[in-house]
Amino acid sequence: MDEAIAVALRTEVGKSANKKLRKEGLIPATVYGLGEDTVSLKISPKIIARVLASATGINSLIYLQREGTDIKRHVIIKDLQRNPVTGRLAHVDFMRVDPSRKVRIRVPFHLVGTPVGAKEGGRLEFVHREIEIECLPKDIPAHIDVDVTHLRISDSVRIEEVKLPDNLQVLDSLINVICVVHGQKAEEVPADAAAEVDAPAATT
Repeated sequence: MDEAIAVALRTEVGKSANKKLRKEGLIPATVYGLGEDTVSLKISPKIIARVLASATGINSLIYLQREGTDIKRHVIIKDLQRNPVTGRLAHVDFMRVDPSRKVRIRVPFHLVGTPVGAKEGGRLEFVHREIEIECLPKDIPAHIDVDVTHLRISDSVRIEEVKLPDNLQVLDSLINVICVVHGQKAEEVPADAAAEVDAPAATT
C-alpha cells in the first residue's frame, strides 16, 4: 500500500484496556524490529481487513505513520489474532522492514486446478502448505500458484519442480513435497466392488 496509514500510540494495556479499545471500534497492535523498541499501537480492524483483501493480502508492504508526528515505518503483518468465537480481528503484530534489505517470510502455496488422478478416484493431499523464502519486501508474493491438473494417482509435486521468480530465494528443502495424489485405500473400495473381486470363479 502506497499511502501512509495513521496509527496512534496505545498507552493503556491489559484486558480492560483492550475491551475499552474494541468498544471504540479499534484493536491493539504492536510494532517491532530493526533493533528498535517495541511500540504499542491501536488501529482500526477495518484497515487491516482492507489490507487482507488487497492483491498482496497478508504479505502486503504497509506504510505506518504515527499520528501527530513525522515518524513513518514500512512494516509487514507478522501475526494476526482473532476471537475464537466470533472470528473477528483481536490483535495484530507488525514487523518493521527496510525496503532495501531482504526479509525472510513464509508464503502460502495455492493449488490450481483439479488433478487427473482425482477424477480417476484418487485423493489430493496438501502436504506442505507454505514455503519460507527470502526477498525484498516489495517482492513478497501473496501466494505461489502450483498447477496440479496434470497429476495422476501416485504423482506428486516437489518444491524444486515449481517455477519461482528469480527474485525469490527458497530457504526450505527443495525436495519437500507440496502435494501428492493418493489412490483409494482398500477400506475405501465400495463393498460391491470388493465382492466382485473376491467372489470365486464360476464352475461348469
